[in-house]
Amino acid sequence: VQLQASGGGLVQAGDSLRLSCAASGRSFSNYIMGWFRQAPGKEREFVAVIQRRGGITNYADPVKGRFTISKDNAKNTGYLQMTSLKPEDTAVYYCAADSTLIWGLVRRPSEYDYWGQGTQVTVSS
Repeated sequence: VQLQASGGGLVQAGDSLRLSCAASGRSFSNYIMGWFRQAPGKEREFVAVIQRRGGITNYADPVKGRFTISKDNAKNTGYLQMTSLKPEDTAVYYCAADSTLIWGLVRRPSEYDYWGQGTQVTVSS
């Protein structure tokens, strides 16, 4: 599956953004989808993940209650709705997918086989 992330931009603290992850090549319903981010000088970190057919999600503590992950398998697209953005959310955001990932390992970027190219999110104070 090929992934294309989009929707990043420059916003002010408190604003919202919605990132999209368009999948092509195979049915997205077979894939767990995750969002990760990487700030300059830092390692790539887990943000959120959603089960293959949606419904079950998991979030990193810093974004819990502010970000919402979703997946529209009919459109082969995943989303990350981000609200109440903070300057510390500034990073390149990546979507990732995997068809065989065990749920207990979903926070590990090394476990994902497929990655989008990343989209920059910059939050000014």
